[in-house]
Amino acid sequence: MKIGVLGAGQLGRMLALSAYPLGHQMRFLALSEDNPSSVLGKTFIHNNNNNNNIEVIKKFSDDCDVVTYESENTDVKIIKEISKTTKVFPGNKSLHHTQHRGREKALLNKLNIPCAPYELVNSFSDLEKAIINIGLPAILKTTKNGYDGKGQFLIKSESQINEAWEKILGVESILEGFINFKRELSLIAVRGIDGNLRYYPLVENSHHEGILRLTIAPAQKISKSLQKKAESYMHSLINEMNHVGVLTIELFDIDDELIVNEIAPRVHNSGHWTIEGASSSQFENHIRAITNSSLGETSLKSKFNAMINIIGTIGPTDRVLENSNAHLHLYNKKERENRKLGHITLTSNSYKELQNSIDNLSVYLP
Repeated sequence: MKIGVLGAGQLGRMLALSAYPLGHQMRFLALSEDNPSSVLGKTFIHNNNNNNNIEVIKKFSDDCDVVTYESENTDVKIIKEISKTTKVFPGNKSLHHTQHRGREKALLNKLNIPCAPYELVNSFSDLEKAIINIGLPAILKTTKNGYDGKGQFLIKSESQINEAWEKILGVESILEGFINFKRELSLIAVRGIDGNLRYYPLVENSHHEGILRLTIAPAQKISKSLQKKAESYMHSLINEMNHVGVLTIELFDIDDELIVNEIAPRVHNSGHWTIEGASSSQFENHIRAITNSSLGETSLKSKFNAMINIIGTIGPTDRVLENSNAHLHLYNKKERENRKLGHITLTSNSYKELQNSIDNLSVYLP
């Protein structure tokens, strides 16, 4: 099949690398020919300043059998336009809910899935009222276009309210009550067109300044009941949205209770370990799902796994390659502060060995 991806970043790149062994062809709707995925398939350049955008989108969709996307910030109008002639997975419902934090929280409440208390904020006076109702500390977040810690401000005291509103640029926002969590977890699942659903194990994530730096897979000291609880949340969400493809939920672990933080309707940074660590990676399973193929196994190939993000600078890759259990993935991006340039996956049958490997590569961790 000819698979189109809206976007041509590293996620599209890894989708392509999983699609080609299955006999598929790739097309990308990219902002530039320099995007990470552009060399891996036929590329259509889409620019917000281009008056021929509709024509470019039509040429792209006409050359695809199915279309997917790599970001929840994808323009819904583009999805609707493409859907007139070409199937798009995940569908518009998934994108509608997950690209707006207010709608996302409302969906969680509708399904009785625990999340942080919140209020929508459209003005400074709204923010003042929300703080009275929710209390401090609290986090002010833009309702759209927030990722990797962008568009967020932690308000610890009333003296920071003006600064928070200025930092968020006064756009539509959401104020969330601060959750004092034990650790951050995420769950990735994949659902086929036929409704078949498979889960990967819960993983533990460590962030620095809002950017994921390290994932341990599977998360340690996870009871069967906690895994099942996370899967029950996922089951409700993925079926409610009639989602096809990979879906990710980020969670806070609070004394063996789970609070959903965010939902991503796509392959996810915390699932990169699956490339070497699982029988079928999240990327392969996403491709299988949207092409109406049988889903792959999500079982572990290695007992212990980790993923380290390469941020800002490429660093000493020779040190990575010296480790027999390390796998290097670079995205063909230029170095820039806080930019995701690649990742390293580590596989091991011993947790001690895994920790030693992480320590050996600590130069990549903050």
